[in-house]
Amino acid sequence: QVQLVESGGGLVQAGGSLRLSCAASVLTFSRYGMGWFRQAQGKEREFVAGIRTSGARTFYTDSVRGRFTISRDNAKNTVYLQMNSLKPEDTAVYYCAAGYGMIRMDVSGEYNYWGQGTQVTVSS
Repeated sequence: QVQLVESGGGLVQAGGSLRLSCAASVLTFSRYGMGWFRQAQGKEREFVAGIRTSGARTFYTDSVRGRFTISRDNAKNTVYLQMNSLKPEDTAVYYCAAGYGMIRMDVSGEYNYWGQGTQVTVSS
């Protein structure tokens, strides 16, 4: 069983930055692909960013590419999402997810474990 705990959410003005962290309680963290998803109120959960096991490959949804950066520290069992130039439409609950042996990183069904989510609110 993998437990994921997100932190770093909060309220920020448009144009500001936040860094989300997700700590995983698993000895084999480096074997899991990691992803960030978000769900705005009244909308479906959507893929934001993903990172392969070694960190060599990253993936982003078009709306955040160039503004968000996903990274991981396998020694600390932690994945990060650096969010810059935030916009009000980035407001959502952000979820961390872990998957083993994934083919597609942008598909929620490929992930085996999910965190509880952290709220990000961007004011205009």
